[in-house]
Amino acid sequence: MFSAGAESLLHQAREIQDEELQKFCSRVSKLLQEDLGPATVDALQRLFLIVSATKYARRLEKTCVDLLQATLSLSTCSEQIQVLCAAILRETSPTDTLTLSCDHTQNPHQLSLVASVLLAQGDRREEVRSVGQRVFTVLESRQPEGPSLRPLLPVLSKTMGLAPGILQEDQASLLSKRLVDWLRYARVQQGALHSGGFFSTPRARQPGPITEVDGAVASDFFTVLSMGQHFTEDQWLNVQAFSMLQAWLLLSSPEGAGTPDAEDRSELEGSTLSVLSAASAGRQLLPQERLRKVAFEYCQRLIEQSNRRALRKGDSDLQKACLVEAVRVLDTVCRQDPSFLYRSLSCLKALHGQLGTDPGSERALLPLAQFFLNHGAAAAVDAEAIYQHLFSRLPSERFHSPMLAFEVARFCRDNLALFDPHLLGLLKLSFPNLFKFLAWNSPPLTAEFVALLPALVDASTAVEMLHSLLDLPCLTAALDLQLRSSQMPSERPLWDTSLRTPGCLEAFRDPQFQLLFQHLLRTKASGSTERLMPLYQLLQPMASCARVAQCAQAVPTLLQAFFSAVTQVADGALTNQLALLILERSNALYQVPQYEAHVHRVLSSWFLALCKQKPSLVLELARELLELVGSVSSIHSRAGMFICVVWAIGEYLSVACDRRCTVELINKFFEALEALLFEVTQSRPLASTPRCPPQVITVLMTTLTKLASRSQDLIPRVSLFLSKMRTLGQSPATSSVHSEEDAEAIRTRATELRNLLKMPSVAQFVLSPSAEVCQPRYHCDTNTALPLALRTVTRFVEREAGFLPG
Repeated sequence: MFSAGAESLLHQAREIQDEELQKFCSRVSKLLQEDLGPATVDALQRLFLIVSATKYARRLEKTCVDLLQATLSLSTCSEQIQVLCAAILRETSPTDTLTLSCDHTQNPHQLSLVASVLLAQGDRREEVRSVGQRVFTVLESRQPEGPSLRPLLPVLSKTMGLAPGILQEDQASLLSKRLVDWLRYARVQQGALHSGGFFSTPRARQPGPITEVDGAVASDFFTVLSMGQHFTEDQWLNVQAFSMLQAWLLLSSPEGAGTPDAEDRSELEGSTLSVLSAASAGRQLLPQERLRKVAFEYCQRLIEQSNRRALRKGDSDLQKACLVEAVRVLDTVCRQDPSFLYRSLSCLKALHGQLGTDPGSERALLPLAQFFLNHGAAAAVDAEAIYQHLFSRLPSERFHSPMLAFEVARFCRDNLALFDPHLLGLLKLSFPNLFKFLAWNSPPLTAEFVALLPALVDASTAVEMLHSLLDLPCLTAALDLQLRSSQMPSERPLWDTSLRTPGCLEAFRDPQFQLLFQHLLRTKASGSTERLMPLYQLLQPMASCARVAQCAQAVPTLLQAFFSAVTQVADGALTNQLALLILERSNALYQVPQYEAHVHRVLSSWFLALCKQKPSLVLELARELLELVGSVSSIHSRAGMFICVVWAIGEYLSVACDRRCTVELINKFFEALEALLFEVTQSRPLASTPRCPPQVITVLMTTLTKLASRSQDLIPRVSLFLSKMRTLGQSPATSSVHSEEDAEAIRTRATELRNLLKMPSVAQFVLSPSAEVCQPRYHCDTNTALPLALRTVTRFVEREAGFLPG
C-alpha cells in the first residue's frame, strides 16, 4: 500500500487530461533543448509519474519523443537523465514514432538503456535480433581495461530468452568461454577500497581475502556465496554469470534431454559412464562441455558452502536461494551429459538429510525431487524418502507458505507423465495433505488443482475426496486455529487479527474433539468418512474469516472438476455412492455465507448427470429419495436440490429405464409427492414459514402427471388435483403467498398438464417418450414431430371442451 502522500500524487497524475499533458510535454521539450540541469531532472520525473500512473498508454507529442530519444543517445548526458528518458520511452511503447537505434552505441550502460526501450517495442522490426547482435558485438570487442560489462548481461539473457537462435555457433562458443572465465577464475581477494586520507597508508589499503558465510577465509574459488566488503569487476560478473547459467545451458544445447540420443545415454550403467568421463578428460573439451564441467564444480562448491552456518540472516536466506538454483543447474547438466550423474548423487543424497532443519530450506526439496524424478531410474536410486517428505511432511508443516504451495502444485501438475504407478499412488493417497495447500491458498491455486484433480481422482478414494472438497472451508478454519495455537509466535504467518476466536481455540485443544480435528487434518486418505457436524457448530465463528470465505468461493469450481473426472472412472456401485452422498451432504455443509446456495447448484446439476448416466439410480435409491421428498423441510432448506430430485423421479422412474420398476413403487412415490404438493398449496402457511417457490409446485405437478401417465389408475386423482390448481390465487390461503405472476405460471402449467391427461396415450407419448422419440427424425419430420402430436391433442381438446367437466 502507498502512503497518503504517494496516493495523492498518483491521483493527481491520473487526473491530468491530454491537453494539460501536451502543454507539459512542450515544457519538457524546451528544457531538453536548453539545459540538462536539475530543472530538467525534476520535469522528467514528473513526466514519468504521469505516463506510468495509468494502465493505458499515454501518447506524447512527436517533438518530445524525438528529444527524449536524442537525449538518451547523447554520450555526454548524465546517467540520471538517461535513465529517466529510457523509463519514459518504455512506458509509452510500443509506438510507431520511435526511431531509436543501438547500432552505434558503445557504452555498455547506455546500450542497456537503449536496448530496454527497443525490447519494449515488441519486436515489430526485429528489434530483438538487432539488440542481441549489438550487445554481443560490444561483449566480443571489450578490452580488459574497458568499461564494465555488467549492464549488458541481463540484456543478453533477455534477448536469448525471446529469440534463442540469434547467436551463431561461434558466438555461442565465445559466450560459453566467457562464462567459464567469469565462473571459475574470479579473484579471491576483495576489491580495493577507493578512499584515501592523511592517515591512510598503502598497507592499510591492501584488500583482504574473500571469506565464507561463516567468517572463515575462503579456501577455494569465488562464488556467489563468497563474502567481502568490496568486490571487483570480475567478481560481480561471476554473480551475474551464475544467475544466467541455467538459462544459457538450456538455450545453448538444443539436443538437451528430450532427444533420443540423450534418452539412450541416460540409461547407460555407471561403468560405461565412467569410461565416457575418462575419455572426455583425455581430449580437448568443447566450450559447451567445458562450461558444463565448470557449472558442475561451481554447484558442488555452492552445496558445500550451504552447509556452513551463516553469521547473518540475509546470508542464510542467500544460502537457501543458491541451494535451489544449484540443484536445478546440476539437474540440467546431468540431463545434457549423464557422465556427471554419479558424481552428483553423493552430495545430493546427503543434502536431503539436511533439509528441514532450518525454516525456508524446504524449497530445495522440490528441485531435489525433480532431480531424482529425472534421473532416479538411470541411477537406480530409491528416492522414496524424498517423495514422502514432499507429500507428507511439507504440506502439513508449510501449508501457509504461498510460494511453496504454488511450487508443489506446479511440480505435481507438470510431472504427472513422469510419475510411476507407485509414486502416482502415493500422490493419490496424499490428497488430504495437498488439500491443505489448497484450503489456505485457494484463490491462486484453484486453477492448478483443477488441472491436477483428474490425476488425483481414484475409484477407491472418490467418496472421501468429495467429503474433503465439501469440507474445504472447514479445513481452512481448522488450519487457522492450528497456527493460532502454535507455540512459536515468530513462525506464525499473517492472518486476520480482527477475528477473535477464544472459544474455537479452546475447542481445538479440547480432547473431546481431538479425533474430529485429527481426521480433518489427516495427512493421508484413511478410507473413513467422519461426520463433522459438531465441528461445523464449533467453528461457526470462523465462517466470517476472509480466508474461509475465499476458500468457499473456490469449492464450486473444484466440484465441477471433480465430478467431470470421477464420472469417467465411476462404476455402478460408485455412482450410487456418489448420488447418495450428494443427497446426504446437501443438508450438511459448513455455514459460510452464500456457500450452501452455490454448492447446491453444482450438486443438483451433477445429481441429474449421474441419473442420466445410470437411469436405474432412482429405483436403487428409492428409500432415500422417498425420505427426501416426504418432508416439507427439504423444500425450505435445499429448494434447488429438491427440484432436481423431483424432476429425476418423474424422468427416470419407469419400466423403460429399469425393468424392476413396479406399479406399487410408482404409486408409493405418487402418494408421497401428492401429499407434499397438497401440504404446500392447500394449507395456510405460518407467518414464520418461508413460502414455497413456484418452481417447486410446477415440477411437483409435472412429476405427478408423468407418474400418472405410467399408471393410468392415477389419472383421475391427478386431473382432480390439477383442476383445483387452476383456481390457485383465488383462495385466501394462496393469494397472500404467491404473486399474480407466479400464480398465473402455476395455473398455466396445471391447464397444460390437465389437457394432456385427457388423452392418456398421447400424454404417455409426450411425458414419457421412448428412446426412438429422442432421435432427430422426430424433431425434423413434419409427419412424426412432437409438435404435431401436441397440435393434435390441442385440436381434440378444444373440440370436446364443451363436453368435458371442469
